[in-house]
Amino acid sequence: MDAVDALLEIATLLERERASRYRARAFRQAAAVLGELPTDVIADPVRLRAAKGIGSSTFEVIRQAQEGRTPDYLVELRAAVEPEHESALRRKLRGDLHSHTDWSDGTTPIEAMARTAAALGHEYLAITDHSPRLKVARGLSPERLREQIPLVRAATRRELTVLAGIEVDILEDGGLDQEPELLEELDIVVASVHSLLRMDAGPMTARMIAAVSNPHVNVLGHCTGRLVQGSRGTRPRSQFDAAAVFAACAENGVAVEINSRPERQDPPDDLIAIALAEGCLFSIDSDAHAPGQLSLLDHGAERAEQNGVPPERIVTTWSLERLTAWASG
Repeated sequence: MDAVDALLEIATLLERERASRYRARAFRQAAAVLGELPTDVIADPVRLRAAKGIGSSTFEVIRQAQEGRTPDYLVELRAAVEPEHESALRRKLRGDLHSHTDWSDGTTPIEAMARTAAALGHEYLAITDHSPRLKVARGLSPERLREQIPLVRAATRRELTVLAGIEVDILEDGGLDQEPELLEELDIVVASVHSLLRMDAGPMTARMIAAVSNPHVNVLGHCTGRLVQGSRGTRPRSQFDAAAVFAACAENGVAVEINSRPERQDPPDDLIAIALAEGCLFSIDSDAHAPGQLSLLDHGAERAEQNGVPPERIVTTWSLERLTAWASG
């Protein structure tokens, strides 16, 4: 098989399984390097191995691909990766409103995320890097966000519209961690709690209601903040009056995110039931931090289907025209 294709597929599989971001990045870097090398260098094993960005593992993949074989490491990963769950609901999803790039804590440029989203058949993808307060994730200052917005929209292509967005932190008082004028300019605003997750239920409820009542907010992201598995360990859900928060979401036309990352599974099933009863809209999102994670939508779709969420109440099943009218309304 083609060596560049093999390297990129390995990177994608590593990303989907949330393996070391450095390992996945090494295979993407090697693919980029290989694509730029002269043919005489590629044909010379000594010079190829000495090229900057080609390590021992990536060199072995390239060598085996050049021999006309499917590289052993790729065979191993294909066998180990769990199959995607192609539910009926997954086939109705048209896009994704929550993804990250290397402008914050994602691993790849905007263009790489857009290219993969298009390959998956998405009609739209929102780039929603973090806001300033989340310094550990290189959250975007107002100046950096202003710089990013035109670059995001420029990544739009014939088959994919790339939406300018943000995952904005919900502050302790329910305010939003970005200038209101900038939030007004964006296509999609996902609001999430990332700090003080162990607040008492009363203040947390008031905090979240204030946030979803802000007219700039479109989506309430991973509402409980819980972690149920994975390399970061586990974390219990935040405590709040779910009926009150979701009633505020329904009143303000804010979609409750069904986060597709297996380590989150957020909201829990009991809270999805409450959101349904309160009349909420939903958004099935990947929260992807790398191209290979964009395909995690299958997990979110499966959970939504199991919990009886009607497709017509999921904004990411809507056409781009209907979605943007809702988001701007």
